[in-house]
Amino acid sequence: MLLADVDGTLVTQDKVLTPRAIAAVQSLDAAGVRFAVTSGRPPRGMKMLVEPLDLRTPIAAFNGGLLVDRDMTVLEEHVLPKEAVVPIAELLGSFGLDVWVYRGAEWYVRDLKGPHVDREAWTVKFEPTVMRQVSDHTDGVAKLVGVSDDHEAVHAGNEAVCEHFGDHVTAAASQPYYVDVTHPKANKGHVARALAERYGLRPEEIATIGDMPNDILMFAHSGLSIAMGNASAEVKEAARRKTATNEEEGFAKAVERYVLPAASTTPPGDSRTARTA
Repeated sequence: MLLADVDGTLVTQDKVLTPRAIAAVQSLDAAGVRFAVTSGRPPRGMKMLVEPLDLRTPIAAFNGGLLVDRDMTVLEEHVLPKEAVVPIAELLGSFGLDVWVYRGAEWYVRDLKGPHVDREAWTVKFEPTVMRQVSDHTDGVAKLVGVSDDHEAVHAGNEAVCEHFGDHVTAAASQPYYVDVTHPKANKGHVARALAERYGLRPEEIATIGDMPNDILMFAHSGLSIAMGNASAEVKEAARRKTATNEEEGFAKAVERYVLPAASTTPPGDSRTARTA
């Protein structure tokens, strides 16, 4: 199986799924290799991938906080503790970060003109709802996001959440200007483990590819980890292989250069040849 991040990896900077990327996924299917995606996006933000990639594996939204099938039916859900939502939001706010709330199918913001709201709406293909305050939306929160163009503040906010809330949450940067805060099981490492268990795969039968620090968690649970050319030095150091950037067909090149050759050495009768989802 190949487990891929979406933004910065599978799609271009303009959030486009290229014909070569689609062809690469089709080649995986022909080789008997399952393909799965995981992203900080909400489920509705990944609908655009289902048909062109013929996704048949669970789709891991919110970095694994919500697993859905191709029809967006919820298979598994991990939400933040209700009592932690407001304190986390207040801590992020103390670093000057705008706070977004994702709950179920809804996305809430305080300001429609806030940083990156327009870009996020264009990416996920739906508009947010304006909220009066975070305390009105504490039930069933799959993800809190701290947003700022001050990347040092984002990093500091991320560190503070990890320090203050420890094992109660997962906090990781999905973009330099975002910090995602989710349930402890809502991380890409858990996604890799859950999919391995679902399909009876060993870690060495899984390849992973990504570009951001939150992708390192899934690298640790795969036999072949690939960093995008646009990844940071930290991510590249954590990966076994490196590919080109997402503007240079890095995803497709990684499939062609690393994943398909590895799949061709799989012994006959290996578990990856079964295509039932």
